[in-house]
Amino acid sequence: VQLQASGGGLVQAGGSLRLSCAVSGSIFSFNAMGWFRQAPGKEREFVTAIIWGGGSTYYTDSVEGRFTTSRDNAKNMVYLQMNRLKPGDTAVYYCAALGRWGSFTIGDVDYWGKGTQVTVSS
Repeated sequence: VQLQASGGGLVQAGGSLRLSCAVSGSIFSFNAMGWFRQAPGKEREFVTAIIWGGGSTYYTDSVEGRFTTSRDNAKNMVYLQMNRLKPGDTAVYYCAALGRWGSFTIGDVDYWGKGTQVTVSS
């Protein structure tokens, strides 16, 4: 499985960005797609996940109501729409393939994509 994230950039607080993740390879080897992020000097943390086949989603509390994840199975794409961005959202964002639904730790990730930088200025 290969994952390629894109769409990061610099945005002012309150603005929006949309990240994309192109998925290729053995897409049936995982059950869900997730987004994680890592801010400077901090550990990588879970942001959101979506079931690849069913569409159910889960969000960490800090982004609930501001971020929306979606997928397009026909195009093998996963998206992260980020609205009302805050400086605290500044991080490198990674898309990830999860082997099962219900546990979203770094240890549950089967495949990682390269990250894309999101910088939110105040």
